[in-house]
Amino acid sequence: SSSKTQSSSSGHGSQGYTTVSYNKSILDPLHLEVDPNIHHIRAQEKDQIKSLNNKFASFIDKVRYLEQQNKMLETKWNLLQARGPGSKSNVDGMFDAYLNNLRRQHDFIRSEKDKLLSELGYMQGQVEDLKTKYEDEVNRRTGLENDFVYLKKDVDEAFLIKSDLEDKLAGVTDEVNFLRSIFDEEISEMQTQIKDTSVIVELNNSRNLDLDNIITEVKSQYEQMAQKSRNEAEAAYRSKVDDLSTTAGKYGDEVRTTKSKITDLTRTISRYNNEIETLKGQRTAIETNIREAEERGELSIRDAKARVMELETALQRAKQDMAKQLREYQKLMNIKLGLDIEIATYRKLLEGEEGR
Repeated sequence: SSSKTQSSSSGHGSQGYTTVSYNKSILDPLHLEVDPNIHHIRAQEKDQIKSLNNKFASFIDKVRYLEQQNKMLETKWNLLQARGPGSKSNVDGMFDAYLNNLRRQHDFIRSEKDKLLSELGYMQGQVEDLKTKYEDEVNRRTGLENDFVYLKKDVDEAFLIKSDLEDKLAGVTDEVNFLRSIFDEEISEMQTQIKDTSVIVELNNSRNLDLDNIITEVKSQYEQMAQKSRNEAEAAYRSKVDDLSTTAGKYGDEVRTTKSKITDLTRTISRYNNEIETLKGQRTAIETNIREAEERGELSIRDAKARVMELETALQRAKQDMAKQLREYQKLMNIKLGLDIEIATYRKLLEGEEGR
């Protein structure tokens, strides 16, 4: 390559300045084929190296921490295993005790529930028996009331028959008395006629006629006629009296029979009334017992439901607590498993780094 030289001189006095020559090409920029952004790239790489170093340091710290945790867990595991196969951990013991407590509570709740169900069944049976007895008593009372209605109807009919018979007896008695008075009056009139006839004959006997035989005969005829009339009247009277006596006796028997029936019906009605009053008292007592039994049954059912609800709530709460503890236990086991996996992974990474 060509170079240009420039001279300059300087001196003192007449000689002037000394000339210096140089190559101007040295002032041209060099073409080194280097990226002008190399410093920026180097800075980025330096930052990345610092970041990687920090991450690696953090990674190392984390590995150490995990190793410590692993050693601690291994120590705990060894301690747990050192207790022997027959012993259990505190957690297992706690869970077993808790589960046993829950089982005892569950068994107690079940026994109480069975007991309450048995009592409920017994009370329902008692209520059904009382209802059956009540229905039987109601049916019996209805039957007695129907019998009472029929008996009252018979008593009313008997009373009407008695009144009718008493009226008939009074009519027959009046008729007998009337006929007796008529017969007495007829006999009295006939006796008066016979007496008047005798007097008339005696008065006419004052004549000087031979009428003794005629008078005797007429007197005999009148006496025969009077005796005949008297006998007929007495026979008719006795016949009428006998008929009336027979009728009165028959009516009297009917009246006595009716009175006896009325007395029996009165006693029966009184007995039925007493039985009805007794049944009313029994019905009231049964209704009271039924109400008390229903109230006791409802109270027992409410108490049983409340106790069952409380026990179910306690059981549900216990199940939730148990599930929570199981979740926590599972979470701890998952954490331990994750730590084991991370430790194994970091160990492999460290072994790989050491191998490089």
